[in-house]
Amino acid sequence: MTLKVYTSLLLLFLVNCVWTRTVRQVYDELDPEHWSHYTFECPRECFCPPSFPNALYCDNKGLKEIPAIPARIWYLYLQNNLIETVSEKPFVNATHLRWINLNKNKITNSGIESGVLSKLKKLLYLFLEDNELEEVPAPLPVGLEQLRLARNKISRIPEGVFSNLENLTMLDLHQNSLLDSALQSNTFQGLNNLMQLNIAKNSLKKMPLSIPANTLQLFLDNNSIEVIPENYFSAIPKVTFLRLNYNKLSDDGIPPNGFNVSSILDLQLSHNQLTKIPPINAHLEHLHLDHNRIKSVNGTQICPVSIAIAEDYGFYGNIPRLRYLRLDGNEIQPPIPLDIMICFRLLQAVVI
Repeated sequence: MTLKVYTSLLLLFLVNCVWTRTVRQVYDELDPEHWSHYTFECPRECFCPPSFPNALYCDNKGLKEIPAIPARIWYLYLQNNLIETVSEKPFVNATHLRWINLNKNKITNSGIESGVLSKLKKLLYLFLEDNELEEVPAPLPVGLEQLRLARNKISRIPEGVFSNLENLTMLDLHQNSLLDSALQSNTFQGLNNLMQLNIAKNSLKKMPLSIPANTLQLFLDNNSIEVIPENYFSAIPKVTFLRLNYNKLSDDGIPPNGFNVSSILDLQLSHNQLTKIPPINAHLEHLHLDHNRIKSVNGTQICPVSIAIAEDYGFYGNIPRLRYLRLDGNEIQPPIPLDIMICFRLLQAVVI
């Protein structure tokens, strides 16, 4: 539980650092005196809080169409409705929109008018989760920072759809219908500042090609991946969080030093087909190997440094940093081998 809290806090910090910066910029720019330039009209289907005049709440209203959006609106909430189309007309005056939440509607690709999204020049956050999309909508606003498309029916990614999205930091495509063929070598080209890529719960059998080099968090859970290519992570030297739970990885599918990567701090390989612990780097802090086929643990073999050297390190020396090790759901019997504790002196929890 402690690990989950720490990991969640760090993940939240990393994912939302750009959001914090953006919100600060938003309020620096937002001068209450300027609100007088706008009429305070409010669509009758929606709620306009007087204390937050640049927000419009139209969620959970049973709407089938998007109402006309007033010019003062920056934050638009349209989730949990029955909306099928996104046309240009409602957004004619909405030139300041930063945030649109259209989650849980019935939007299809054919229902999105051509060019309507790209004309929202100031849009930073676009939420289209739980809709009926079959491909990533295009074109998109060039200033976009977060794009959330989880739980659609996406099986196609148009060529070049991300090529101009240099500011995008989060791309969430989890729980769609993506096959390996949908992810070409140039699919993610242009995403130079991407921090988090989530392609979990799709139908991948291979590691995706050409992940953006600055990616920190890569989530590939619940696919059918069997092999990690040699030197795969050398192309993403900053990756810190790696999730490959619920795949089909076996010992033969992992190169000898496949996960011996100094940047990785959190490695999750739960619910695979491993019979032994793969070599890890001394910088790794959290290792999840539960529900595999591991029968025994040899601390001498898995220690990133020799046990003899580990015994000589002082507590504050350059010792392996592993703090959490999860091995339950395997065939390992307690007690924990002493050489595990000798090697990983910073261990706070071992679950067997």
